[in-house]
Amino acid sequence: MNALIRVTGAWTRVLTDWLDRMRLQAPQLRAAVSAYALDDVVPLTDWAALLHEAVALKPGLPAPGLDIGAAVAPHHVGVLGYLVMASDNLGQALAAYQRYERLFYGADLAELKVTPSQVEISWAPGGGSALTDEVAIAALVSFMRKQVSDPPNPARVDFVHAATKAHKAVFERFFGCPVRFGRARTAVAIPMDFLAIPMPRREPALHALLDKQAQALLDALPEPNAFDKAVQQLLVRLLPEGEVNVDKVAAALHQSTRTLQRRLADSGMTWQQLLDRTREQLAKQYLRDAALSLAEIALLLGYSEQSAFTRSFKRWTGETPLSFRTQSVHH
Repeated sequence: MNALIRVTGAWTRVLTDWLDRMRLQAPQLRAAVSAYALDDVVPLTDWAALLHEAVALKPGLPAPGLDIGAAVAPHHVGVLGYLVMASDNLGQALAAYQRYERLFYGADLAELKVTPSQVEISWAPGGGSALTDEVAIAALVSFMRKQVSDPPNPARVDFVHAATKAHKAVFERFFGCPVRFGRARTAVAIPMDFLAIPMPRREPALHALLDKQAQALLDALPEPNAFDKAVQQLLVRLLPEGEVNVDKVAAALHQSTRTLQRRLADSGMTWQQLLDRTREQLAKQYLRDAALSLAEIALLLGYSEQSAFTRSFKRWTGETPLSFRTQSVHH
């Protein structure tokens, strides 16, 4: 999995949770992690440096990457984590991970290989480290294990880096399956029949809602040199939380309001134009989904009342949300 290009600020919190569990103070390391907002992009090199600094605090651990990864919780992976939890079964959860992996790593990295007996998810090597790979795979397996009452073990786990015989034994005890090192790709193989295992927290309605939000986040991922798209991505996350204003967005981007407005002007738009455009695009996407009520759509767009959403949509398009939805269904 060395090809990771970045992680999120939320993901780095798995490290502070591990520090808590180890009862390590590490004030400088905690400050370095806290410097990242939850939606910040954290370069892979920075993440690796934080991990190595943490590992140095507990030199006696045989496989610290596994311990850190095992601390994973839904809030570490954002909407993707909650989407997995609301899935019908492990198969749907795995499909959600592959579909929205780019929200987490900034790129579509995983490849699926399906045989009659198993599904293998794998990642090509690139520019990471053994420790980043170990944390990521331990987290993936641990997260899935935490979702079911009698969690199955993978059929096989592969890593690109080498390991001693003693190291291999520790990994096989953790994963409960054969672990191979020095392979061409990092991989996790899962028996096919495990994919039908039901998720205890499955909620189809919630899953549908989260899927729409995840897709909107995916659609708004920034393009190279596209600052307005970066702001759009932030808006997709902030809108369901309620009132959104230029000061709040500027703070989330770690810049002054004046700087944000100037950079938007350089892109040929004002703050209000970007907010309206983002809401209009999201509204049209959500309205095409008959499973979402108008009230739910209003909330996803940051409106406290459906009537306010209706007035705004009519101003943008010249028609009501209900009229747009009816026409979309017939087309």
